[in-house]
Amino acid sequence: MRVCSLVLFGLMLVQLCGGVESPTVGLIRIEGTINPATAGYINRSIHVSEGLQSVCLVIQLDTPGGLLDSTQTIVKDFYASRIPIVVYVAPTGANAGSAGCFITLAGDVAAMAPNTSIGAAHPVAIGGGGGDEESNKTMSTKLENFAASYIEAIAEKRGRNAEWAIASVRESASITSEEALELNVINLVAKDMPDLLYQLNGYIVDDQVLNTGQAEINEIPMLLRERVFQMIWRPEVMFILMLVAIYGIIGELNSPGLVLPGVIGLIALILVLYMAAILPVNVAGIALIAIAVALFITEAFTPTFGLLTVGGAISFFLGALMLFDRNLPEFHLSLGYIIPGTLITAAFFTFVVGAGLRAQSLPVRVGQETLIGRIATATSRIGPKPGHIMLDGEDWAATCETPIQKGQSVEIVGRDGLLFIVKPTDKENSP
Repeated sequence: MRVCSLVLFGLMLVQLCGGVESPTVGLIRIEGTINPATAGYINRSIHVSEGLQSVCLVIQLDTPGGLLDSTQTIVKDFYASRIPIVVYVAPTGANAGSAGCFITLAGDVAAMAPNTSIGAAHPVAIGGGGGDEESNKTMSTKLENFAASYIEAIAEKRGRNAEWAIASVRESASITSEEALELNVINLVAKDMPDLLYQLNGYIVDDQVLNTGQAEINEIPMLLRERVFQMIWRPEVMFILMLVAIYGIIGELNSPGLVLPGVIGLIALILVLYMAAILPVNVAGIALIAIAVALFITEAFTPTFGLLTVGGAISFFLGALMLFDRNLPEFHLSLGYIIPGTLITAAFFTFVVGAGLRAQSLPVRVGQETLIGRIATATSRIGPKPGHIMLDGEDWAATCETPIQKGQSVEIVGRDGLLFIVKPTDKENSP
């Protein structure tokens, strides 16, 4: 009896121990620019981690910066999260620049790997270059003041160095992980994930004690759609889409009825317009590219021995160079895209569009229209009632207001469907 009791007790103990799940820590990795796709990925990961009742969510961050609107969305999600958010700037050599600085400071716990950096959070106006110098300067000042007050509020909420946070905006201050720890910008420096979890174990966040010592890492990967949108929010992708829109729409206008080039071009144009409303696009760059397209088309109609083509190529190159704000390293459009894009576009308009437009102005060389003006021989009597003619060994139905006798020469002057309209060529032989 005693043995049975011990066995039952052992089985119950095994079941109880087996039913206790080990704690988990959510993990996501953010690399590249901060954009709407990034914000959506972080929001989903927070909800997934909350559903799994994870101890916390670790966001491994390496970014040169990104969009302020997306950054604000991420910060709001951090504040609303029911589990602690740990922002970890890693691996070694990573950077939390610009928008990344805001995100790091907004985490419940801010950590960095050795030899990483943070700062340079000075904002740049989106869609700049559309107004005069004074208005642009005023807008830049307003944006800087907003960013400074915003990052100050974030730092004060998380108990971090607000004075340095303001300097990162107004002076583009940037520091290393070791300096950040010393200046109370971050909470800790960890060499890798195991070290981070070790240091987080027992850490208190809003009266919650983090139990990460034996926690299992639950990495939350990006969904396919998130990867696609993350890839789209890049200046080179927008540039390529812009080229596709130009080629597709101009190609459809050049050869009406193909449909497919026009549809692809229209879709690409819609995507370009959507991205242009968010990415730091320069209006002057777009204007120069539009002028280049106009010059290319004009060259096709009024040949100037390549002068307009050269002018268009120069205008396109300068427009592509100015298309994005080159003061933002995260939105650079390299010459590796600009130069090939310029050459391909110039060749497209010179050889494809130019040839198509010139072909449309040439006289008809095939079809029944080419028979107008030809001389034929009547093989039967022709009058208002149709008769027949012989042309190039083929028999055609024809009609004429003036009666024409068999064997008389006639000139084709028009047609009505498959019926030719003719007139006599030798008036003396007319009855």
